[in-house]
Amino acid sequence: MNMPIFIVAGLLVHCVFLISIFDIYFTSPLVHGMTPHQTVLPPPAQRLVLFVADGLRADSLYELDNNGTSMAPYLRNVITSKGSWGISHTRVPTESRPGHVALIAGFYEDVSAVARGWKENPVEFDSIFNESRYTWSWGSPDILPMFAKGASGDHVYTHCYEAGSEDFGAEDATVLDAWVFDHVKDFFSSARNNGTLFSELHEQKIVFFLHLLGIDTNGHAHRPHSSEYKGNIRKVDEGVKEIVSLVEDFYGNDGNTVFILTSDHGMTDWGSHGAGHPSETLTPLVAWGAGINSPQPVSSQQFEDRFLKEWKLETWKRQDVNQADIAPLMASLIGVSFPLNSVGILPLGYLNNTARFKAESMLTNAAQILEQFKVKMAQKKKTTLPFLFSPFKSLSDSEQIDFLRKARTSIQHEKYEEAVSLCSQLIHLALEGLLYYHTYDRFFLGVSVAVSFVGWTSYVILIIIKAQAGLSWSPPSKEIISLLRGAFSAVGVLIAILLLIQSLPWTYYIYCLLPVPIWYAVLKEYPIIQALATSLLNIPWTHSVGFLLASTLGIEILVVSFFYRSTLSFGLIIFSMWPFVGWLWAQAKAMVLSWILSCLLLSVFPLMPVVGRDQNIPLVTAAGWLILLSSSCLVALLWKSKKKQVRGKELYLYLSQLLSLALSSYVVKNTHSSLESKEGLPLINQIMSWTTLASSLIVPLLSSTMLFSRLLSIFLSLMSTYLLLSTGYEALFPPALALLMFVWINMEQEAQKGYGVPLKSKLAALSFSHTADITEFRQLHVGDIRRSFFFVFFIVTAFFGTGNIASVNSFDPASVYCFVTVFSPFVMGGLLLWKIAIPFVLVSCAFEAVQVTTQLSSKRLFLIVLVISDIMALHFFFLVKDYGSWLDIGTSISHYVLVMSFAIFLMLLSGLSQLLTTKRLELWGRTKHHSL
Repeated sequence: MNMPIFIVAGLLVHCVFLISIFDIYFTSPLVHGMTPHQTVLPPPAQRLVLFVADGLRADSLYELDNNGTSMAPYLRNVITSKGSWGISHTRVPTESRPGHVALIAGFYEDVSAVARGWKENPVEFDSIFNESRYTWSWGSPDILPMFAKGASGDHVYTHCYEAGSEDFGAEDATVLDAWVFDHVKDFFSSARNNGTLFSELHEQKIVFFLHLLGIDTNGHAHRPHSSEYKGNIRKVDEGVKEIVSLVEDFYGNDGNTVFILTSDHGMTDWGSHGAGHPSETLTPLVAWGAGINSPQPVSSQQFEDRFLKEWKLETWKRQDVNQADIAPLMASLIGVSFPLNSVGILPLGYLNNTARFKAESMLTNAAQILEQFKVKMAQKKKTTLPFLFSPFKSLSDSEQIDFLRKARTSIQHEKYEEAVSLCSQLIHLALEGLLYYHTYDRFFLGVSVAVSFVGWTSYVILIIIKAQAGLSWSPPSKEIISLLRGAFSAVGVLIAILLLIQSLPWTYYIYCLLPVPIWYAVLKEYPIIQALATSLLNIPWTHSVGFLLASTLGIEILVVSFFYRSTLSFGLIIFSMWPFVGWLWAQAKAMVLSWILSCLLLSVFPLMPVVGRDQNIPLVTAAGWLILLSSSCLVALLWKSKKKQVRGKELYLYLSQLLSLALSSYVVKNTHSSLESKEGLPLINQIMSWTTLASSLIVPLLSSTMLFSRLLSIFLSLMSTYLLLSTGYEALFPPALALLMFVWINMEQEAQKGYGVPLKSKLAALSFSHTADITEFRQLHVGDIRRSFFFVFFIVTAFFGTGNIASVNSFDPASVYCFVTVFSPFVMGGLLLWKIAIPFVLVSCAFEAVQVTTQLSSKRLFLIVLVISDIMALHFFFLVKDYGSWLDIGTSISHYVLVMSFAIFLMLLSGLSQLLTTKRLELWGRTKHHSL
C-alpha cells in the first residue's frame, strides 16, 4: 500500500463524511421568489423604536433585589401600568448574530451561515429593516452592518462605534450604551434643523434600532450577578426612559410610536453564552405604546417555572413568545410586509386592536408562510423525477385553497375567532411542510454516506490484515477483477444519469458515487476476505465472543462519555486494573502502583464541573509554581544523571523554558488583577503572552531528540501557553495527563516483555530520531489493539476531561484575557481551539513514544486507531436526531462532527507530533549521546 496516497484518500473521504452532515442537516432554510404580504388594514403605529439589550437575562430584568426594588424601575412601571410583557424563548446557538436574525428577520439562521462571520450575509435574507421605509440604527459594528448590507436600497442607516471599544477589560462597558443614547439624542436634536431629515422622520413605517452591548460586555467581564452587570441594567433603564421621553416629545405625543425592548440571548452565571441553559435561552420582552395591549390583571397563571412569584409579577398577565415571533409582531404594528423568510407566528395577545385587525394580520401571517411552503415544494418537485416525488400529503393544493377561502369567508362574516383558528392551523401545517421539504433528501443522502462509511472501515481493516504475515491467500483472478470493474462502472454511470436528470447539486454526486469506488476496493480483496473467514472459523468461539464483547464495551464507553463525562472516570478506574489481568504486577510492582495512582488521579477531573464556571486565578498561579518546582527537580536529576542526558547548552534551553513557565504564572496573576482593578490589559503582558504562544512549537525543536528529554521540552513549552489560557482547576489537568502518559510509556515497554519481543535498549537511551530498518518492525498482536484503544480513550479524555460540548460552545472569554480583551470572535475562538488541542498534542506525542518503545510501525497502529474512531463516528451518525428539542438535535450533530473531526484531526495530529518529536533545529553543534 502506498501510504501517502492512502493518507490523502483518507483525508478526502473523511472530509466528505464531515461535510455531508452539513448538507444533510445544516442547509440553509431560506427560499427566494416569494411575493411580499402585509396586512390590508391601517396599522396602529407609524414608527417603531426597538431596544435590544445584548446579553440581558430575563430574570436579571424582572427580579427584585433584597429590598424589593427593581433594577429597572422604569421598565417595571411599564409592565404594571403601560404595556405587555413576557419571555422570549431563543434557540441554540445563543449568540448575537443568530439572535438578531431571529428578532429582525423572523427565521432561525443555520449554523453554517453563523460560522462564516458576524458582519457578512452568506445568504441574502429579508428583514423588518429592509421592508421599512427608513431605518436608523446605532450600536455595535458586529451587528448593524449585516442588516444594512442585506437591505435592498440605501434606506437602512447605521451609526457604529469603533470595534476596539468592545473591550472586556475596559474600565466601564456602560460607555457603549451611553454612546448609543448620546448619539440618538444628537440625532433628534440635529433633525430639528435639517428639513430633509425632519421630513423623513415624519414618514410612516420607520424604525429606530438601538443595539445596547454594554450589558453583554459587562456580563462577560464581571459575571451577571456582579455590581457592574446590574449597574449597567440601571443605566439602560434610565437611557430607555430618556429616549422614550425624547421621541414622544419630538413627535408631540401623537400616540403613533410603539416601543419594544428585548434581548438577543441571555448569559450563564459564569458569564458565557452559546448553549441551551435556561439562563441563556430565556430573554425579556416588554412592549408598550401604539397598538400594544395595556397591562392585564389576572388572578392566576399556568407556567411550569416559578419565576412569576420570584419576580412578584404573578398578578400581571405574562405572554411568552418564540424569538422569531417578534418579527411578525413588529411588521403588524407598523404595517410593513412580513419578512419573506419569517417563520414566526404573530402573538395576538400583545395587540390592542379590533378583532378584524387581528384576523387580517393572522391571515397575512399564514399567507406569508404558505408562500414559502409553495416555493419550497415547487423547487423540490422540479428536481425530482415525477415517479419518485412524494408530496406533503397534509397540505395539498386543494387544501391550501380551502383554508384560505374559509378564513376569508369567516372574516367577511365577522367570525374572527374562527378565522384566527383556521389561520393558526394553516400556519402549523405550512411549517410542517417546510420542514418536510427541507429534509426531503435526508434519508437517501444518509444511506449513501452510511454505505460509504461501512465500506471505508471494512477497507482499512482489510489493509491491516493484509500486512500480517500469518495469513495466506491467493492473488485475485483477472477475470473476476474485470467483472467487478465493469459492474461497478455500470452502477456508477446509472447513478450519475439519475442525478443528472434531476439537476441535483454537485455535492449529491459525491455522496452517491463515493460508495462505488470504496466498495470496489473492498470486494477486489475477496481472497483476503475468504482467508479471514477461514481463519476466524478455526478460532475457538469463546475467544471470538470475548474479543467482540470487550471491543463493544470499549466502544460504548467512548460513546457514552460524550453524553456523560463521568463515564471517563469509570473507564480510567477500569484501566487502573489492567496490570492485574496479565503478568505486569509480578514483574514491575512499583511501575504498576504508579499506573494505578496516575489513573485514579486523572479520573477526578471528569467528575468536576466544566471549566469556566468559577474563576480561581490563585489556583492557576499555584499550579504554575507546582509545575515549575517539579520540572526543575526533573531537569536537575537529568543534569546530574550518570549518562548526562542534559548537556551543555541544552541545560540553558530548559532553564529558559522554566523561566517562561514562571513568567506565565506571573502574567496570569498580574493580568487578571489589572482587569479586576479596571486598568485594562497591560501591553507588556500581552506581548509576553503572544511571544510565549508563538514559541511554544519552535523551542521544543531545539532540544535533544532523546525520548524523555524531548517530551519534557514539549510539555514545558505547551504548559506555559496553557497556563495563560487557564482560569481555574483546568491548569492542573495537563500535568496529571502528562504524568499518566509518562507511566503509560514505561508500562508499554514492560508489557512487551510478556510477548517475547526483544527490547533494543532501555527507555533512557531511546531516541525519536532513531531510524530502524524494516526488519526491526514486528507483526501486530492483540496488545496493539489495546494500545490503540488506550490512545483513542486518552484523546477523548483530553477533550472531555475538563468540559463538554456545551462548554466549548459556551466558553468563558476570560480564558483569553492574557492575549486579547477586545471582542474578536475568530481570534478568541482560535485561542480556545489551541487550548483544547494542547492536551491532544501531549497524548499524541506520548503515543509516538509508545510506538518507539514497542518497535511497531506507526502506520499500523495509526490504522487501528482510524478503525476505532471510524466505528465511533458511524455510531454517532446513526444517533443524529432530527426530532426533539433544538438543543438535542444540535448536540447530536455536534457529537458526530466532533468524532469526524477526531478522525481528520488525528491524521494531522500524527504529523504534528512526529514533527515535534523527531525533528531538530541545530542552532549549535550536535551533542553526542551514547546508547546503552
